[in-house]
Parts: sequence; C-alpha cells; structure tokens
Amino acid sequence: MAAQLFEKMQFSLVYQKYMIPVSNAVINMIVSYVKEKTNEQPLDLALDVGCGTGRYTLPLAPHFKKVLGIDISDSQINVAKQNNTASNVSYMVAAAEKLPIKDDSVDLVNAGLAVHWFILDDFAGEVARVLKKNGCLALHGFHPSWEIKYKDLSQDLSKTISEVWDTLCQYAEETSNHVLTQYQNIYEAVTLKDKEWITDIPVTITMSISEILGFFQSVYMFQILLEKDVKEAEELIIETERRLRDILGEEADSVRLDVHMKHYCVLACKH
Repeated sequence: MAAQLFEKMQFSLVYQKYMIPVSNAVINMIVSYVKEKTNEQPLDLALDVGCGTGRYTLPLAPHFKKVLGIDISDSQINVAKQNNTASNVSYMVAAAEKLPIKDDSVDLVNAGLAVHWFILDDFAGEVARVLKKNGCLALHGFHPSWEIKYKDLSQDLSKTISEVWDTLCQYAEETSNHVLTQYQNIYEAVTLKDKEWITDIPVTITMSISEILGFFQSVYMFQILLEKDVKEAEELIIETERRLRDILGEEADSVRLDVHMKHYCVLACKH
C-alpha cells in the first residue's frame, strides 16, 4: 500500500515541500568516504536510487561531474524535474532492482530514506555490477525519535511529538523495522566486504510549528491513515497543533524549535 502512495501527485508535492532536508553532516561523511576510497580521483557519476523528489539528490551535485536520480514513481520524478536547480543533475523512472546503467561506471550509489523499500538481494547485485573498482555505496536515513529543545518546555514538547510518532507507527509497514534498527539488518545484508555502519549521528534542525505539522503529513504512515480515516488523520494534525500552541502560548506563531534527531549511514566500497 505504501508503495502505491508514492505514485500520487498530491503526496509527492507534500513530500517535496515538507520532508526534512538531508543532513549536511551525512553528505560530508559520504563524500569524504568516497574521496578516501578513490584516492581523491575526479568523481564522474553518482547514482541516487529511490531519489523521490530529489531532495537528497541535489546535495550531491557539487561533488560529482554528473548525478542521476532514479525512482520507480512517475509522480516523484516529475516533481524532482520541476524542482531541479542543478545543470549536472538529471532524473529518470527506473527500478532499484534493474538499474539503467552500464557495468563498472558509477563512483557512488546513494539511497537516502529509500533502501528499505527495495528487494535487497536484487539491489545488491545491481550495486556490485554498476560500481567502478573502488566505487562506493551509501545508505542512510533518520530514526523516528525526536527530542525538542526549547527553554523549560522541552519535556512537554518532546512528549507531544513522541505521541504523534507512536500513533503513526501503528500504520507502519514491515519494511519500517529497518528504520527502527538504524539499518542494522541492511548493513548485514550488504555483500561488499569493505563496509561500515555508523549510528546515532546527531543532527539538529530548526522548525516552526507549521513545518513540524507539514512534515508529519509528508510521512507515508500519515498518508495510510488519511486513506483509512480522513477524519482521524485531520484530527491528529489539529490536536497536535492545539497541544503545541497550548505549550508555547504567545510564542507559538513566531518560535522556531530545535529538533534533535539521530541519523545513520551504511557505507561500503567495491574492490
């Protein structure tokens, strides 16, 4: 069901607008890893698999001669093309399990918030096929546990957000277990021998109330709830906003909250 949601244009537009941006710390970690493994050689091609609307594709553009984003969803790719701001980035519809790329031609295969949707064995075979010698794989995401820091209101704010996650996780599909374990099973499934697993990468972003509410609507579990019960989904957003406003009082409209979260990354190199 979740895979079908990504085909819907309305969801793709919400995803593009509100999904949190890729962590600069994670991008820098990936690029440093690739440069180390390739001995600082020029980087020709990065492939962003399951690229969605391109939010995790564009940050790769400054580091590679070309970046190709692929996704199985037509609507996600259409939104990515509409929002493309880099001349060396292109997009196409394709499956992670059948990459439209020549053998031994890619410096980096990247998948942000995506690999848990793939058929892992088939994807792993394709990664091994398309990577150059010393080419790299990066698989990353963030854990759905947030801590909100703001004055002496942190505990109440964090509790409110945690309860929203608890509600949404009731609609999670089995693939989301990979996210909850910070990709431990995916790390173990990677067939490249030279690999590492980095967890609990601390990342802080600042968000307004409206951005937090928008983010939750960009999560696929909310979209599943919306399809099952529109009224319940709408009430979840309305009630969350009310609770946050009650906690913050007069500051609610102007405040930007520090949201602390944990990212994680699997890195590997083909030899």
